[in-house]
Amino acid sequence: MNVTKAKLAAGEVAVGGWIMTADATVAELMAGEAFDWICVDMEHTAAGYAALEDICRAVKASGKEVFARLQGHDEVMAKKVLDIGCKGIIVPCVNTRAEAEHAVAMAKYPPAGIRGASLARCTDYGRDFTRYFTEHNDDVLVAVMLEHVDAVRNVDEILSVEGIDAMFIGPYDLSASMNLAGQLDHPEVRAAQEQLLAGCRRHGVAPGLHVVPTEPERVRSSVESGFRFVALGLDTRFIIDGCRRMLEGVPR
Repeated sequence: MNVTKAKLAAGEVAVGGWIMTADATVAELMAGEAFDWICVDMEHTAAGYAALEDICRAVKASGKEVFARLQGHDEVMAKKVLDIGCKGIIVPCVNTRAEAEHAVAMAKYPPAGIRGASLARCTDYGRDFTRYFTEHNDDVLVAVMLEHVDAVRNVDEILSVEGIDAMFIGPYDLSASMNLAGQLDHPEVRAAQEQLLAGCRRHGVAPGLHVVPTEPERVRSSVESGFRFVALGLDTRFIIDGCRRMLEGVPR
């Protein structure tokens, strides 16, 4: 059972850790904390399939789901990350209904989708093929990233697509598409996020947000605003902030 997907379907909050280093030890450390899920960013990092497989193995003992943020709308990549053992995909820059439909299709087996079947790691190399194949379409989590002003305009067309479990705002890309790069608290960026959040409410899709600054008050504010699929920081950001806090104690 995909615990994260079940929590979101029940209206609960599911928080995740975000991996930029593609390091299995870092993922294992984070999975040992109170995150519900771990996402490996394959769009903005050098993370490849071998590193992702090592991360899936490292996280397995914790029982936490591993998701992959894809590089784009590539159905072959979606198939590979799911075959490796990811329990869901996060598809970047979905701006139209057609792109949303493709995101769902590439995550699911026929007749609901176009994912190819194999005796890969996800099926315990064939030993668990029947159960996995039978349960997968209901179990896999599909999240679409709405991170462009065009997606804000098309929010109802996108989120009305059957099979989308969560919407995830990419705040930096969204602000950049509005010529307000990095201005996450700008009124226009905030208003765009509110439009996406309202769209989720209308269509019963779990609203998600990446809270990058390592500030607990931002996390509380986001959850209180209605976001339920929430990524917390970055592994790289945690390292930087930890270094800086320690260095503050060094006499200069």
